Amino acid sequence: MKNKIREKFLKLRKNNYFELNNNHKKFILKNIKNIIKKTNLKKIGFYYPVNFEINITPIISSLRSKSIKTYLPVVEKNNKMNFREWKKYDPLCVNRFGILEPDKKNQKGKPDLLIVPLVSFDQDRNRLGYGRGFYDRFLNQISNKKNILSVGVAFSFQQEKKIPFEKHDKKLDFIITEKKLFGS
Repeated sequence: MKNKIREKFLKLRKNNYFELNNNHKKFILKNIKNIIKKTNLKKIGFYYPVNFEINITPIISSLRSKSIKTYLPVVEKNNKMNFREWKKYDPLCVNRFGILEPDKKNQKGKPDLLIVPLVSFDQDRNRLGYGRGFYDRFLNQISNKKNILSVGVAFSFQQEKKIPFEKHDKKLDFIITEKKLFGS
């Protein structure tokens, strides 16, 4: 079931991808900033966009300040995902999945707020990813040690009626599309 939904939305996203216009970017940025302001979180983990995901790199640039540290995921040995600090001019490396990530020598960090990519989602904030479980494992592992806020970013056309949910899946706290904020 999940694979059929995944195939459908990967194809849909590829065929319907669009660059966000300024109003859409402002809407997403405003909602992320509001979440940061309400929670006063200072360590934010982002994703580097691939496969027609929403390009959030301009959002990362606009949030960088002396008081906010930014992190990107790094796939480590045994398919574990960690986050490493990423500063404005730090070079990125291509990992085995073809995704840009910071150097493994960069400082590890545990984000307080995690901006998560997704293939599809439902109104209950269930997320469907690529099927490898990196984000679910990371969120399950870190949430045992500290509170972390998770925010999915997607196009509105990626919404599905109902995403099948399994016990290892991690529901997101918020999902932001170019049109709507899902969550409290």
